Amino acid sequence: MENEGEREKGEANNFMVSFSALLKDVANILDFMGGLNNEEDQNVVNVADHTEGLKFVLAFICTFVQLSYSDLEQFENTMSASRQVVKNLLRQILNDVDNNLQCKYNIHHVLPSLMDNINDSVFPLVTLYEILQNVCSNMRDFHGLVVNGYVDQDIVKYVLPQFPLMAERVRLFLWDDRFKRDSRLFKLANLLLKIIPIELEVMHICYTNLKASTSAEVACFIKQLLEISLGILREYLIHLQEHMVAVITPSTSGARNIHVMIEFLLIILTDVPKDIIHHEKLLDLLAHVGSLTREVSTLVRDIEEKSKSKGSTNRTNRETLDLLKNIELLKEDLKYVYLKAPDPCQWCFPMSDGPLFMHLLHIHLNDLLDSNAYSISLIKEEIELVKEDLEFIRLFFVNAKQRLHKDLWARVLDAAYGAKDVIDSIIVRDNGLLHLIFSLPITTRKIKLIKEEVSNLPEKVPKNKSLIVVNSPKKPVGSKPLTAGKIVVGFEEETQLIISKLTSVAKDLDVISIIGMPGSGKTTLAYKVYNDESVSTRFDIRAWCTVGQEYDKRNLLEKVYNQVTGPDSKLSENIDVADELRRHLIGKRYLIVLDDLWDTDAWDKLTRPFPLVENGSRIILTSRDTEVGLYGKRSTDPLNLRLLRPEESWELLEKRAFGNDCCPDELLEVVKEIAENCKGLPLVSDLIFGVIAGREKKKSEWLEVRNNLNSFSLNSEVDVMKVVDLEVMKVIELSYEHLPNHLKPCLLYLARFPKDTTMETDELKMYWHAEGLVELTEMMSVEEVMEVYLDNLISSSLVILFNKRGNHPTCQLHDLVHYFCFIKARKEKLFEWISSSDRCLQHCWISSSDLKHK
Repeated sequence: MENEGEREKGEANNFMVSFSALLKDVANILDFMGGLNNEEDQNVVNVADHTEGLKFVLAFICTFVQLSYSDLEQFENTMSASRQVVKNLLRQILNDVDNNLQCKYNIHHVLPSLMDNINDSVFPLVTLYEILQNVCSNMRDFHGLVVNGYVDQDIVKYVLPQFPLMAERVRLFLWDDRFKRDSRLFKLANLLLKIIPIELEVMHICYTNLKASTSAEVACFIKQLLEISLGILREYLIHLQEHMVAVITPSTSGARNIHVMIEFLLIILTDVPKDIIHHEKLLDLLAHVGSLTREVSTLVRDIEEKSKSKGSTNRTNRETLDLLKNIELLKEDLKYVYLKAPDPCQWCFPMSDGPLFMHLLHIHLNDLLDSNAYSISLIKEEIELVKEDLEFIRLFFVNAKQRLHKDLWARVLDAAYGAKDVIDSIIVRDNGLLHLIFSLPITTRKIKLIKEEVSNLPEKVPKNKSLIVVNSPKKPVGSKPLTAGKIVVGFEEETQLIISKLTSVAKDLDVISIIGMPGSGKTTLAYKVYNDESVSTRFDIRAWCTVGQEYDKRNLLEKVYNQVTGPDSKLSENIDVADELRRHLIGKRYLIVLDDLWDTDAWDKLTRPFPLVENGSRIILTSRDTEVGLYGKRSTDPLNLRLLRPEESWELLEKRAFGNDCCPDELLEVVKEIAENCKGLPLVSDLIFGVIAGREKKKSEWLEVRNNLNSFSLNSEVDVMKVVDLEVMKVIELSYEHLPNHLKPCLLYLARFPKDTTMETDELKMYWHAEGLVELTEMMSVEEVMEVYLDNLISSSLVILFNKRGNHPTCQLHDLVHYFCFIKARKEKLFEWISSSDRCLQHCWISSSDLKHK
């Protein structure tokens, strides 16, 4: 036993060394990623989503290796998988980051070290073997005190007979362990569940009957017992909770109260090593925790026995209610006796979009309250109070102008951010004890005072305490491509020129290139001629392929193949798609559109299957790069798509805003000013219409839009492309700010996917729902609410809707809208928020009664 214990203790020490090195490497990686955030290089912006994912995985690893597990094989598999994820994410980051920047942070040395230390972290910090050794040593020493007469026999007459049984169980385990090494940790956890209650009885005897003993030997033993009790109590409670989940149903009377007490005790034991307890009170606190653990252990045994015998649990239930009273009493003692008072903490709201944060927090708190996790039950009352008070405040600021109460709004955001941090920290046991005893009461009181201050303001909070979702149209959107129903103004000459090139009698394969800046209408023009009747009837085969900056060659060619042969066509993995596509195109007059082509390499790869037939076949390509158009040229010069003329921009905006009606005289001047801000880009006209569409046709509304557009200042020396991009960005921002708060996270969420990603609308709604971004109402089903969300985003022109072959509605973001959403989501820490909420709710789920159904 001693040899085994020494070996395990040595492994534990080795782990402590490798874990310390792991933390150092993680800190270096985080420094490296922090440095990336300060870089302005576009490649660095492109890898930002990978860095957020890497932060999450590293945080998971650092937490995971400190926990205890009964299944070592599962532990090693999880660590191996996490290592691979870290390696893949870092590879993607390093591929895009300048080598000088990598050298600056010594990343070439840190990366191999990190991988090695993840491999070495294969044992929890406190091993179960070490616990077993400590328990056996304590019982041996206590038995020695009894044998040598330091402890009265009457005091131990009930516990002493259990010692032989305990020794026999340990002997059988060690004997079995020598020859059957499978499921060792599972068997060891079971053994500890049986023998640690004996130690708890000994602790109780020491704390009650022997505390006043004058014997130096007894005093020395009690001190030793309490000093090593921390790990024993923590491991026992963890395995006791797992045992309860396995053998006691959640509905059993009193079970939830026991789980809540276990969670409370685990929060204490997790934070005891952090030097937050008055040193002279530490052993006394551990004795108190040991006493409560003994009560919990006894109650679990009683409930388990009565569940088997179907006996009454009324008395046990009353005793579990006493546990909840003990929690409140111990909270008072922790605050005034045991804990060192922390320094005052002032949270500062780190994001810029306060309404978005408040909306997400509202959803997050609702999710927590809907959870059955025991960690939440511990603070459920406080979460409910915080949610109600913040909802009252949030509704006030929906009704009132935030700028009229700027300082108050800033205090609201700071307090709400602090509340989220405190609540989440308690749930995941991250400095949970100090937050539970000090920060949570302070934060709830602060929010309560702000609510009282808001109540005394002259503006009134609406009586209906629910935010209203815009009514859904009776007929769902998405039945036809958005581009098909778009109002197109201008480009009449360009349209006729392209149609004439497509339908000319020339037999040689020709390429018609449409070149223009983002938002200039390239795709809309291509779609218009693609669907023109004179064009569609001329070709045997037509196919549309959106390429984008990042693309998968096989995937794109398969999409073209499916349009050529039918949506039900399937190709096996070993079939060359290019050869199959070429075989089906030979002998046919085809028209293929390659939309949003970024470089000549993509042209070479994607056009290889297109046969050079002399039958009048045509290819249309759209690109923002003139070089791409010239590279693909055959007989027709690329068409450089001009910007709309001022009168065309005005006509387009007028038709978008007023349909077949004319612009009212009183709005004429302001609407023309807004049209000038479109800078000749149809995309900007669409976005401005999206802002105005939901407003009344009053002059004050149009003036507000004009003033917002004019508030952005541009440097006259910036080149034309940057000016246009900035102009589009400011209009996108205006469109975004016009969205209701519940739609903003749904739009920003699309930036989680690569640029040019086309998503089926049903799949997107599934993601929204899974991420908790859908705010439920009593008036509509979840599906109806999500349909309204999507409808409103499409109406804003921020999301493009169109159909794939087979009438499956799909949608995507324009490149510039995607870029805006990505930057905005990073700034508001949206993806970090979703990840942290996932971790929090995952912890809740693991600690809940659902655990046994995993």
